[in-house]
Amino acid sequence: MIAFIKRWTIPVYFVVLLAFIIGGLAGSEMLQLFTKPLLMPLLMLFVFVSIAKSAGKNIILAALFFSFAGDVFLLLESKNSFLFIPGLVAFLLTHIVYIIYFLAIPLSKKSLLKTAPYLGVAVIIYGILLLYFLFPHLGKLKIPVVIYAVVILLMLLASIHTYNNVQKEAGILFIAGAGFFIISDSLLAINKFHTPLLFPFFIILTYAIAQYLLVKGFIQQSQSNMDKGVFIATEKI
Repeated sequence: MIAFIKRWTIPVYFVVLLAFIIGGLAGSEMLQLFTKPLLMPLLMLFVFVSIAKSAGKNIILAALFFSFAGDVFLLLESKNSFLFIPGLVAFLLTHIVYIIYFLAIPLSKKSLLKTAPYLGVAVIIYGILLLYFLFPHLGKLKIPVVIYAVVILLMLLASIHTYNNVQKEAGILFIAGAGFFIISDSLLAINKFHTPLLFPFFIILTYAIAQYLLVKGFIQQSQSNMDKGVFIATEKI
């Protein structure tokens, strides 16, 4: 049964994602209400069955749970605009939890931010330009959005920071996942505060890819650690 779940959970995840996108294109609110809340539980199930015991497993599950809460809040925002802030907070916690996971990985080599500091500079410049672009349109949400932007940029910086100290494929997946998360949140912010997107489904598409890549990176790193008999500090968290 476990092997069956491991094999089919991710294909089902992307089928559900496709169904959500189709629901948006077809104007089917019911289909979207049914499919979006399934995404993060499917990834949680995949993590649960893929890794029996691993440092950081509970942290990754917590990040996915907060993402699930954020998905539900933002899905229902059209009916109650006050749910945007709880959704923002839920995803803020998601990024903080991912940061905790990345920073708990011990450093045996120099941080990539030290060996390639231009990467950190590029991330900071992107954040400044995005906030400069959006700031006049944020209204009363200026402070919450700025805080959120800083935290998600820190999440990407944390993934870059740990690159030299994790299995190579996992490091690539971590950075790509964090990058896709920033793309998704940037599109969401532009769509909400500046100009409605012509193809808004790119928001959920990049978000779903981001979460999958982060989960895949965690599983890759966990399997590498188990092969080496290594357990990182997050096991104690």
